[in-house]
Amino acid sequence: MKDRAIQLNDTQGDGIPFDLKVDVKKDLNGKIISGLVIGSTLQQNKALILLINPGELKEYPTMGVGFISLLLSEDFLFIRHTIRQNFSKDDLNITELDLYSVNNIKIEANY
Repeated sequence: MKDRAIQLNDTQGDGIPFDLKVDVKKDLNGKIISGLVIGSTLQQNKALILLINPGELKEYPTMGVGFISLLLSEDFLFIRHTIRQNFSKDDLNITELDLYSVNNIKIEANY
């Protein structure tokens, strides 16, 4: 499944945001039996697509919205178009995109 993979730290957990989420489990002998956290990546994929700028991913140089810098322009039509374009590159289907002001942003999407 495309939305299940290694988890990244979020702002709610321990560690540096967007670093690998590690939860080390050891057996009775002290050997590590698991460490990387696997789970749903839908929310982190959406966040990464919004935050990264085009050119930051070597494998996909056109991927990335660069949301923070786009918000400075306040061209909401262009921002919505860019979000739709980038989400579709990752096969994300947008069900709701409410972005007409900086104060009220809602993006619903799924695989």
